[in-house]
Amino acid sequence: MARLSAQQIADEKLDGWAYLMNSLRTRVPTPDFAAGLALVNALGEAAERADHHPDLDLRYTHVDIRLTSHDTGAVTGRDIRMARTISTLIAEAGLTCECAGLTQVEFGLDTPAHAAISPFWAAILRGEAHGNDVRDPHGMVATLWFQQSGSEEPRQHWHPDIWVDPAQAQPRIDAALAAGGTLVSDAEAPSFWVLADPDGNKACICTWQNRA
Repeated sequence: MARLSAQQIADEKLDGWAYLMNSLRTRVPTPDFAAGLALVNALGEAAERADHHPDLDLRYTHVDIRLTSHDTGAVTGRDIRMARTISTLIAEAGLTCECAGLTQVEFGLDTPAHAAISPFWAAILRGEAHGNDVRDPHGMVATLWFQQSGSEEPRQHWHPDIWVDPAQAQPRIDAALAAGGTLVSDAEAPSFWVLADPDGNKACICTWQNRA
């Protein structure tokens, strides 16, 4: 099944869902654990009928849901259909889905020669090397990617990339600035913004927009 572009996914207008790093994500607040478990059971039955299985994270106060087509490593039409089915089940349970608080984190490591250090990180993270990335095949550990840099010092070796829904980018930036941070660069916005904490440590707020 064909991969969908980020814009095609956005055009589907899935209320309460966010597209974060090749997956559709939503969070369902629940009044108690029993309500969350009942929702998970309903989702499991629907997923079996559709032969498409979401990643579910059941907590005391919420259920997190992640959809991706594992055979393509991306969002496809089957994920869109499953998201609509799940939204219906959520509504029938008297619950709502939301994406405002969802975040996907990956880590960038500056290096002049990533090929030399990639095997080390794949080994200690028990991940798999994919070109410029080290990824957890089970999707539980944050992805590590290598950013080409010079060998001069000093430089910040590590920086986190904070992926959010486009509607949440500015609120995150505003909160960071109010907490004492600075905006280093918005030259690549709305793809990403570079911010720094009061010590100068950098991080990026990232969205799917303006990306290939």
